[in-house]
Amino acid sequence: MRGGQSLAEALETCLTEWSERTGIVVETWALPATDVPSRVTRGVMTTMGEALSNVERHSRAKTVSIAVTAGRSGLRLTVSDDGKGFPAPVTGRGIARMRAAFAEIGGSLSVNTVPGEGTTVTGVAPMRR
Repeated sequence: MRGGQSLAEALETCLTEWSERTGIVVETWALPATDVPSRVTRGVMTTMGEALSNVERHSRAKTVSIAVTAGRSGLRLTVSDDGKGFPAPVTGRGIARMRAAFAEIGGSLSVNTVPGEGTTVTGVAPMRR
């Protein structure tokens, strides 16, 4: 992440560069309007990078939808693709890295996938500093 950027700015930069490089359309539904603690920002950016890498490498998606919201109750990240999905169980090094990144900031991460329909990664974390 570049110095001085908010989480929303860092995400916009990351998503634009990734979409241009991969040719996969990014629909941004929401980005945080408030300041996010730097440790939470790091966890979100790590998870987003891994989620996008998984979309690029495995999903054959045409579109990925992103929503990151932050408020008093905490932060919520959703990355959803329209790719091929995969059969359960939901495992792998990338998923383990995403779960670890959210666990480090006191949060949790779930992965839901439907073969033939796509995958959704959802992370939630508290906002305490």
